[in-house]
Amino acid sequence: MKKIGVLTSGGDAPGMNAAIRSVVRKCIYHDIEVYGIYYGYQGLIDGNIEKMEIGSVGDIIQRGGTMLYTARCEDFKTPEGRQKGIDQLEKHGIEGLVVIGGDGSFMGAKKLTEAGYPCIGVPGTIDNDIPMTDFTIGFDTALNTVIDAIDKIRDTATSHERTYVIEVMGRDAGDIALWTGLADGAESILIPEVDDNFEDIIERLKRGHERGKRHSIIIVAEGVGSGFDYGQRIQDATSLETRVTVLGHTQRGGSPTAFDRVLASRLGAQAVDLLIKGKAGRMVGIQNNQLVDHDIIEALNNKHQLDLDMYKLSKELSI
Repeated sequence: MKKIGVLTSGGDAPGMNAAIRSVVRKCIYHDIEVYGIYYGYQGLIDGNIEKMEIGSVGDIIQRGGTMLYTARCEDFKTPEGRQKGIDQLEKHGIEGLVVIGGDGSFMGAKKLTEAGYPCIGVPGTIDNDIPMTDFTIGFDTALNTVIDAIDKIRDTATSHERTYVIEVMGRDAGDIALWTGLADGAESILIPEVDDNFEDIIERLKRGHERGKRHSIIIVAEGVGSGFDYGQRIQDATSLETRVTVLGHTQRGGSPTAFDRVLASRLGAQAVDLLIKGKAGRMVGIQNNQLVDHDIIEALNNKHQLDLDMYKLSKELSI
């Protein structure tokens, strides 16, 4: 393989730049030309493609976001749109593609592989909702961002003796809510994977208030519902002064943690190794701290499994 392309697609995640850097420098190390495709699949269709050099990825490993930018692309879901992308790959002589993103991005990689263009998927999403890998790029950084915010909110919650509802990202997966809730000692954690009894949440708050607890933290994953709705329901049911914070896109930003930088570097390099070996339609990942790769279709057909033992532990510790 003489030419490899790399793109980022879907929502950005801290550590994507480290993955891009790894792909680019791994290719150059093996005397392979590497091309950056800007704005994801839309940039592929539009031919927004540029040859990368060693210096192209200098001083980016510590930066959040993605230097290749990202965009949603409905056109690529159609055969006509994908053919435009294939035409651009042929025009530039690109023989393989590394796609950094989530499940929607992997679907595009699957379609390209089926059309004869080898693709390797690298899981990059703060939600940690990709099956067959323990962690995705950006998850650890998002956790630390949320934990830092909750620590600050706890200070003011204690000062004013208030209940705080904090809404975090996680439309279909509750990993951010669960991990941060356990790390910050939240009284209740609401996640899409578990149907929580609202009366149980209220009873926990009342018991805490009766024993002199001065504040409470409730973590709500966005996939469960609106933090504001839960805040109003809690205040109506308990008469406790309740405030709501929606952390929103702050969770996606910031300098990646050491864990995410190392994970991204390892996964990016592994993706290039697989293309060199002639593999296609694979997803790279990490399981038990060992690099793995799986069939991308198998990954898409599986469902991410949340650690319910951790959820049980959070209940036991928040009595």
